[in-house]
This record gives sequence, C-alpha cells and structure tokens, in this order.
Amino acid sequence: MEKQPLPADDDKTETVESEVDALTGEERPQGSSEPAARAGWNSKIEYFLAQVGFSVGLGNVWRFPYLCHQNGGGAFLLLYVLLLLVLGIPLFFLELAAGQAIRQGSIGVWKYISPKLAGIGYSSCVVCFFVALYYNVILAWSLFYLGNSFQYPLPWEQCPKQGNITVKECERSSPTSYFWFRKALDTTDSIDEVGSFNTNMICCLLAAWTIVCLGMFKGIKSSVKVMYFSSIFPYVVLICFLVRGFMLEGAMDGIIYMFYPKLEIWADLQVWLQAATQVFFALGLGFGSIIAYSSYNPKNNNCHRDAFTVSFINFLTSVLASLVVFAVLGFHAKVKVDACIASNLKQLSERYQHGFIDQTQMPTFNSSDSSPVAAEVYSSWFKEYGSKVSANLTDCDLEKEMQKGVKGTGLAFIAFTEAMSRLPGSPFWSALFFLMLLNLGLSTMFGTMEGILAPLTDRFKTLAKNKTKLTIFSCIIGFVIGLLFTQRCGNYFVTMFDDYSATLPLIIVVVFECFSVSWLYGADRFLDDIEVMLGWRPPIIYKYLWKYICLLAMVGLLAVTTIRTFIKRPTYTAWNQETASNSDLPYPDWALAVLALLILFAMMPVPVGLIHSFLQDRKKPSRDTEAVADCHGGSGSFVLVADFSTELVAEHPEV
Repeated sequence: MEKQPLPADDDKTETVESEVDALTGEERPQGSSEPAARAGWNSKIEYFLAQVGFSVGLGNVWRFPYLCHQNGGGAFLLLYVLLLLVLGIPLFFLELAAGQAIRQGSIGVWKYISPKLAGIGYSSCVVCFFVALYYNVILAWSLFYLGNSFQYPLPWEQCPKQGNITVKECERSSPTSYFWFRKALDTTDSIDEVGSFNTNMICCLLAAWTIVCLGMFKGIKSSVKVMYFSSIFPYVVLICFLVRGFMLEGAMDGIIYMFYPKLEIWADLQVWLQAATQVFFALGLGFGSIIAYSSYNPKNNNCHRDAFTVSFINFLTSVLASLVVFAVLGFHAKVKVDACIASNLKQLSERYQHGFIDQTQMPTFNSSDSSPVAAEVYSSWFKEYGSKVSANLTDCDLEKEMQKGVKGTGLAFIAFTEAMSRLPGSPFWSALFFLMLLNLGLSTMFGTMEGILAPLTDRFKTLAKNKTKLTIFSCIIGFVIGLLFTQRCGNYFVTMFDDYSATLPLIIVVVFECFSVSWLYGADRFLDDIEVMLGWRPPIIYKYLWKYICLLAMVGLLAVTTIRTFIKRPTYTAWNQETASNSDLPYPDWALAVLALLILFAMMPVPVGLIHSFLQDRKKPSRDTEAVADCHGGSGSFVLVADFSTELVAEHPEV
C-alpha cells in the first residue's frame, strides 16, 4: 500500500486519515487532513530565541575555539563553513521541515514517515535524557562558581595556607587548578575511587534542576519567558568581554594565534572529521529538540530561511566566543610569559655575577633591567644560547602557554578563571562569566527537555493530560540519577557521558533520519510536501544532498567513530593529588561495560521498533481476512488474500 503524504498534502481520503490516526495516536475530524490543534509560538521572535538558545550552548564557548586553534585557525573556519553548507544546513532544514509539516515530536514524526523506524524517536528521547543528566551537572558547577564570585579577593586567586605553609598541591599546580579539583570537586585520583558525596554539589544540582523545572513548568509558554533573558544575556556578556579583552595587553597576540590560517591542514583527514563532528553537534541534530520546537510553528512558516538564519547565528556566535576566549587568554599568556622571562633573566644575571656564565653567552639586551623584555627577543636568544647555558631556563613560549587548558572544563573553570582573576574588578567579571555559562546551559537544557517531553506527550494521551506532572517527575528522576555525578569521582562520569553516551547514538539516529526521508519516504515526495507547505519548491540540490552527500558523510563519520571507539581503548583525564597534575588513564573494565550499556540502551529502540512493526504487519492480514469473512457469515464465498484486502473493502463499502 502506498505511503501516506504529510499533513500538508491535499489527499483527504478516509483511508489515509485512519492510517495517520493509527500512527500518531491523534483523533481528527472526519474528512479533514489538518493536524490536530497544537500550541504555538506567540511570535517568530520566541521561536528564534528557542532554536538559537538550544543550538548555541557551552560547546560554542569552550570547544569551538579549541578546535579552531588546534586545526589551522582561519583554514578551519573556511572548512567549517563549507561543511555547514553541505551537511549542517540541509540536515537542519530536514528536521525543521519534518517537524513543521507533521506537527509532532520526534516519535510521531518518524513513525509517521515510516512505522518501521518509529524507534528513532524513542532513541532521541533516551539520548536527550542522558545528555540532560550530565549537562545539568555543569550548570551546578557554574552555580557553585557564581556563588563564590561575590567575594574579594576571589577564593581561587591565592593558594591557601596551613599555618605558615602553602598547601603543597596548590603550590605544585596553581590556585585555580587547586580550587577546581580540590575545593569544588574534591576529586579522587581515578574513577575507581568512588569517595563520598559532595554536599555542595548536591545542593547546586538541586538548585539547577529546580530552575529547569520552574522554567519548563508550563511548557513552551513558560520556558520562552526565561529564554528572553537566557538567550540574549550571553551575547551582552560576550560583547562586554570582547571590548574589555581588546583593551588588554597581549589580546592581539591571542587572536593572531587563533585565526592565523594554516591551509596545509586541509590535507589532514582528522581535521575534516573534527569539523564535521562539530557542525553536527553544534546544531543539535538528532536530539529531536529541533523537530519539537518547529512543530509549534504554523505550517506556512519559512523553515528554509530559518535553517540558514539559525545556522549562521550559531556560527557567528562561535566566532565571537573564539575572539573573546583568545583575547583574554592572550592577555593571560602574556602575563605568564613576562613572569617566566623575568624569572629566567634574574637567574641568568645571578649566575653571571657568580662567574658561572661566560660573557659571550649573555643576551645583548639588558638582562638586569626590570622592564619587560619582548618575548620574540628572548625566544631568539634562547634558541641560540639556551642549551649552552648551565642554568635551568625555559623557552617561555607564548603559544605553549595559550594551549594549556583551552578545552572543555579546563578552559571555563581553570584557564579563563585564572585570566579573569588578573583583571581589575575580578569578582564582577567572574560573576558575569559564570552567569553567562548558566544561561547558555539553561537554554540548551530547555531544548533538551522539550526533546523528551514533546514526543512523549504527543504519543501518549495520558501523558499529554498530565504534562506538568510529567515535567516535575522527569526533573525529580534527573536529580536522583544525577547524584551519581556529585560523588568525588563524579567529574569522570561527566566525561564518560559527554564522550560516549550521545556521540554514536546521535550519529546513528541522523543516519536513519536521512535514510528514511530520502529513500523510504522519497526525497521528491518530501520536497513536494514542502512545496505545498511553503508555496514554493526548495532547490533540487537538496534531493541529492539528502540522498547521497549527507547520508554518505554521516555513514563515514559513524564508521570512523565506531572504529575509534572499539579499537583504541577509551581513556579519561584524571587529576593526581600527589603530583598535582593531570594524566590520561584507561577506563577500567567495569566502566567499559557501562559505556557499552549506555550506547546499547540508547540504540535499542531502533531494532525493537523495527521488529514490532514487522510483527504487526504479519498480524494485520489475518485480522483483515477474519473480519471480512465474519461479515459474510463465514460462508466462504470469498477467498481472501492479504494483498487484495484493501481492494475488496473498497468494492464492498457495506463491509
């Protein structure tokens, strides 16, 4: 039997409608193809705030700058824009159009398009739940630092002392590293050492889930009110930091290191993989949140324009965040390098005075002068004489300083925090920064939770009638399970969930999404539906992008990610209290088992949905045969075959 068109089509036969009702669980007035009544956005601004707030998250601030710096600077930006146009925007447009046309969450959308792939929507919900668990822990960390920002001096500006002796762990590392690992997390040396629960983090996690619950209490009607602040405030803070950062010495050095193009990096396959992965996760593909938010749009909304607008706002936000991060880190690195050079020159001068260094090995510049020496001048001298001088000198390299801790939590809670502590009025800048992180995380959390709640309430009427209770219950469950991350080893579990619980499942989800639309439903038919919905037909290039380019690229990304996951033993970065340094440790066997279970649990709905649909298809013909035979008194006047059941029913309307 031919697949039903999307609700935007004009086919209004009763047969189609009964199928749609069976697939989506919706009751519709007879003879109408319009979707059931559904809540909507009060304005286009609300919708944009929600989509931008979801897609622009913490990764824009602490992952994109790191990738850009490590992978060719300006060359990486060009590569990112190319992949955004070829992969990101077409897939983003696909999810927007599907949600807007069918007006369902992820479960209803993919079950509507192909009942055999109904499990895709459930997998999206599971992944959203996994992400929400650890993402809200990061919000709890931000709350903890925000609360500690309202004091002067900041508690991470100086090492604490026990009596008159500086704490060794802090002395061997830095005040910010010590505060993060010992005061905030009180972390253990490995994931095997469980430790006790961190009371401070439990309180902060409870506060974070309370904020999310209050924001989601009335669905999009309440969350969008929070988004007016949470989606706009980060941009205000980033602009303030950018202006302040450009006024700092060394800021331009940081930006030059950030954007200096290294075009030869394009020959490295690893860079292409990292750029494609960042495009994929930056837009939030596969979570179901994009579909959920777009399902509240009127069906004539220009979702094609929205795809480009939101995608480029996301990209420009990443560039803005990169400018801010490396302007401030450039200042931080300049201060560290100046201190390093001053220390080395002092040591050099002392050894020269005691006759340990020959006059010919001394630098031509005045080593006893207290004024700062340019890093380039010192570096050129060090390359020529550094190895010849019998002193424990270092090269004081600016780029090496900038590379320290510029990724993930290391950037937010150590490197950037240390840089802000050197600014005049450091508590003010610290409070602004962590309030910005909190709001970035909140907007993403609202979208993630909507990716869970909207599909479930669309699919199950009982949950739809009790959506407020479902929201509260989901937040309570999230908090209880989230206590796992408040143990002393909890940050290692955050790393585990961040690296593995979502990556593979989300890529698989998007592969199935692309395949089901472009091949099972048909790319041409999907474009026909969009034409009816928008009043104009999108360019034909989308057909080939969806069917070949996007699908093959995602399959390739899936293959590489899978090979890496299963061939190379996964590792995590652990903090060693004795040496006061980070080290990479392999996950123990039990942790690998947990990783495997996370991935399997997230993907289980896909094969389960396929098997369930197959069994339902096998049962359906026998039911049809029995029903028609009963209507004819069991006389056996009709010998029915399943393939002709629909035609026979059409010929005998009295049946």
